[in-house]
Amino acid sequence: MSVRIVTVLGAGTMGHGIAHASAVAGYETRLFDVSDVQLEKAWSQIAGILNKAVELGKSAAADADAALRLLQISSDVARALDGADVVIEAAPERIDLKLHLFEDIERHAPASAIVATNTSALSITEMAGSLANPGRVAGMHFFNPVHKMKLIEIVRALESSAETLETIETVARQMGKETVLVRESPGFITTRVNASIGNEAFYMLMEGVASARDIDKALKLGLNHPMGPFELVDLVGLDTRLSILEYLHRSMGEKYRPCPLLVQYVKAGRLGRKVGRGVYDY
Repeated sequence: MSVRIVTVLGAGTMGHGIAHASAVAGYETRLFDVSDVQLEKAWSQIAGILNKAVELGKSAAADADAALRLLQISSDVARALDGADVVIEAAPERIDLKLHLFEDIERHAPASAIVATNTSALSITEMAGSLANPGRVAGMHFFNPVHKMKLIEIVRALESSAETLETIETVARQMGKETVLVRESPGFITTRVNASIGNEAFYMLMEGVASARDIDKALKLGLNHPMGPFELVDLVGLDTRLSILEYLHRSMGEKYRPCPLLVQYVKAGRLGRKVGRGVYDY
């Protein structure tokens, strides 16, 4: 199908990055959030990414201006969804929030709109089942920061149609991303592996095997990881990682039981970069 309008639901860390990628790809992009403050922050962040690309010579000023002109922000969900060809849901990793947005999609988006969820672990089939036509839903798992990370995991839910998967693939390619196709399973590919690595790193820290900085250094220099597990969890949020591990633990058993130290950090409010303190202080 031809795609002209992309609506992104949620203007947080992932949502503003997805909206940036959509606008740069040439799509008329609408970014929705319930918070006007968050929308203004997202607009500033997107403008900052575009300006930085111009400063570094990676983008022409005219192209950056064109992308910004394609972007609209709105706290009116009906307006944001009206006429959308593709809807990308990017709410926090809570099934209740996502299902609420899917109710809005069913009510306000065209019945022909393809719907993608950016969940990194939750059941896409469950979300799809809340729509009259679950075949138009699939996963579109982006990575943080979206403007730097090249991969999108396209996740086939139980009833995802061939047209849905093809359209999402086309949009991802237009955004300049590489893709892998995954059958829906808890954690897909990357989240499942990353959760295991990150959880084991916390166990090693708790046991005093090494310091957080040395564990990070060992994985970066010894295994060629671009970021250490603690640097990564501080970026994505310790609360987000804990939520994913709890889901994997319920779904797949004891090997995903969250490390008690991670639980303790979250209870202490050490959630990562977004609050200025996680494993490290910022």
